[in-house]
Amino acid sequence: MATVFIPTPLRQFVDGQDSVHADGTTVDEVLASLVEHHTALKSQLFDDQDQLRRFVNIYLNDEDIRYLQRGDTAVQDTDEVSIVPAIAGGRG
Repeated sequence: MATVFIPTPLRQFVDGQDSVHADGTTVDEVLASLVEHHTALKSQLFDDQDQLRRFVNIYLNDEDIRYLQRGDTAVQDTDEVSIVPAIAGGRG
């Protein structure tokens, strides 16, 4: 089982935990397992077409999956998956 790190704004959807374990051999499978066990989290991560929301970034062991094989990136039991919401910034 991979360890999935949950950012503070999403912890309310996983009983306040900062990390949870999820099964899967790819990032997509790990995320599917995550939302299967924590159903309230699904709408926070995925849109109505079950696509990862644009403002959600996923890292595997500190590597952005967009620069790997995206959702098809292989995951080992000892790997760490981090959910990182994009933060808007700039001058107001």
